[in-house]
Amino acid sequence: MRLLVTGGCGFIGSNFIRYVLEHYQPESVTNVDALTYAGSLSTIAGISEKYGDRYEFFHADIVNEDKIDEVLATHSYFAIINFAAESHVDRSISSPQNFIHTNIAGTGVLLSAARRHGVKRFLQVSTDEVYGSLGDQGKFTEESPLAPSSPYSASKAAADLLVLASHATYEQDVVITRCSNNYGPYQFPEKLIPLMILRALADERLPVYGDGQNIRDWIHVIDHCAAVFTVLMEGRSGQIYNIGADNEWRNIDLVKAILSHLGKPESLIQFVKDRPGHDRRYAIDSTKMRRETGWHPLQDFDEGLQRTINWYRDNESWWREVLRKGRNETGK
Repeated sequence: MRLLVTGGCGFIGSNFIRYVLEHYQPESVTNVDALTYAGSLSTIAGISEKYGDRYEFFHADIVNEDKIDEVLATHSYFAIINFAAESHVDRSISSPQNFIHTNIAGTGVLLSAARRHGVKRFLQVSTDEVYGSLGDQGKFTEESPLAPSSPYSASKAAADLLVLASHATYEQDVVITRCSNNYGPYQFPEKLIPLMILRALADERLPVYGDGQNIRDWIHVIDHCAAVFTVLMEGRSGQIYNIGADNEWRNIDLVKAILSHLGKPESLIQFVKDRPGHDRRYAIDSTKMRRETGWHPLQDFDEGLQRTINWYRDNESWWREVLRKGRNETGK
């Protein structure tokens, strides 16, 4: 079984590649990545040396149809797992065209190429943000209406609809996963948890949007990776699977937990102007996923958060390099 992973130099994609190669025996995993600001070769350092010809890397933008055809012509692939995406909400507000390019057009190119080259299954990795914002009660199910609030979430919702349309129109074998907020090693440092960790380590102000009462449902990236592989192998074609850990935290409480782990004062917290279209609450109902596949999260959040803090403290060279690369590419 050969797998093609797009966006494998990013946070979740790189963790997925490591997870699959470590726990299973695919014939090979091909990683296709454009190496934009959030994708770095340092994130996949050591994989080639450890797994030899079971792993290969292609530098390509998923919107480049010729390049994708070239990659798919090299092997007969069982599946494409599409992690490739522009994913930061703040960046989508300032530069929405980049998100339309990668998240919508790129997904369309991959779907068409998969059909041409006889790829058996296409797995679209999506997000709970396509559902918009929840009230105080309830959780998103797979039947919840799409109500994206940002250019990022709108682009992901559009990509999901393209995937479902390919199933309906061409009978293409597709599955979609929608996951809650991830945390763990190799996450780009501008995201909430690593940003707070690094600022706290440096005794800098920790910026918290609005009143800090926004609620997110957190899952460790390895639990997410295990769920994605489970859906790849067991999910029913044309279906959507929500992935969550029933682990809701107010942003302000999460920031305080990070400070507590680090022994830093809460006086470092600084409330800042809220961003436009900031969804108030996300919460995922993963009943369907658990019922159909038996998957369930294994990581304890407090322990996982401490391990994540330790990882960023121990891997300064990695996060400094990716921050430097990101600033060079965006001119910041």
